[in-house]
Amino acid sequence: MTTAHLTRFAGNALRCAVIALAGLWGVVSASTGAVARSSEQFARALPPAERKLFEDYLSAKATFDFKSDAYWRSVTDKRALRRGKRGRGEPITSEDYVKTFPPKYAGPELSAALAKRWAEFQEQDDKKKDKEPPKPKPGIAEFLAYAQEEYDFKPEQIPEREFKLRYAREAMSHGLTGDQVVRVYALETSGLGTADMVSGIHPIKKTGTPISTAIGYAQLLVANTTDELVKHGPKFLARLKSMANDRSYDPARRRALAEKHEKLATMLKAARSIPHRWDAHVAFARTQRGMGIHAINLDGDIGPWLQVVKLHGLKEMAEKAGIAALTGAEIELMNLAGPATGLEMMRPAAQKAPTTNFFERSAYFRNTIVRDKTSAELLVALDKRMDQNLTNAGAIEFADAFREIAPERRSAR
Repeated sequence: MTTAHLTRFAGNALRCAVIALAGLWGVVSASTGAVARSSEQFARALPPAERKLFEDYLSAKATFDFKSDAYWRSVTDKRALRRGKRGRGEPITSEDYVKTFPPKYAGPELSAALAKRWAEFQEQDDKKKDKEPPKPKPGIAEFLAYAQEEYDFKPEQIPEREFKLRYAREAMSHGLTGDQVVRVYALETSGLGTADMVSGIHPIKKTGTPISTAIGYAQLLVANTTDELVKHGPKFLARLKSMANDRSYDPARRRALAEKHEKLATMLKAARSIPHRWDAHVAFARTQRGMGIHAINLDGDIGPWLQVVKLHGLKEMAEKAGIAALTGAEIELMNLAGPATGLEMMRPAAQKAPTTNFFERSAYFRNTIVRDKTSAELLVALDKRMDQNLTNAGAIEFADAFREIAPERRSAR
């Protein structure tokens, strides 16, 4: 067979692979056509041997993607059935969950060199189409700048040890134990976190780039912050007002508290200007006004109050559901999966179900601790990770803070 025949044969095979992919999906979309054109253009420049490998890879990936999509559709269908059952007050059983894990790709792989060239080709192709690169996630600098710009607010940032002491006092006043709080901290921040830690940034080295807006010991997102402020802001304002009127504080401290009260009142008004629904808070979180409010997590007065009431809300929800005492891992499960979903995962019917039943597809693959586990196995993994991180410096300091304020709590009773 001549080189020309080989080239023509390979081109037909490549088109067949792409058409097969479209057929498996049941629709030939504009995006599929774009992928096909891009693949063919790349393949034409390959020598026959590499082109054959590339075609085999595309074909195998098409089959895998079809199976994977079918699996995740079944997960979505089961979730909808459970939602309907809950609405009708019907019991949920183990049969209401997908019982298998997602399919794993086991087909041919591109060589490292070919995979690199294919990735570079796709990147250049995106540039030619004027696709904008993803915007970097905001970090501390943005939160502080937006707080200043939108609310003329600058959080009072205090030494790390003092922040932990205030956090511990607040947690114990809400009935949370040191073990619960420190274990959540150990998981969320690797036992190293600082009050200004942003997800993706190493808390000590300050290296890395933000991968989300999660901040602080409990790693609250912007939407968490505005949601909790709407629910608890009036209590925070009352406390600030009471502190500003407390003559045991020096005049400068009292003036600062009164000003903080004024700024927080403006933030609360902004947070209440949107519907009190999670999707509305998520949308608000993308704005400068929303991100500016997020800076209250850094404040030495408001930050501990805000993050503790978030954890306490999980405790209250579990108690209403009949779970009187949560472990640190169970609190973290509610934090990780969402409060209602976390509680569902603790129920006997769900404990042997794969975690795919409880996480969106992207979140499942993004969270390495979640993958290839049942609900019960995820709880064990969370506990194990917590045990490992409790030996790190921040977790040790946090546990010491709880021990230090314990006598204060006893004498206050």
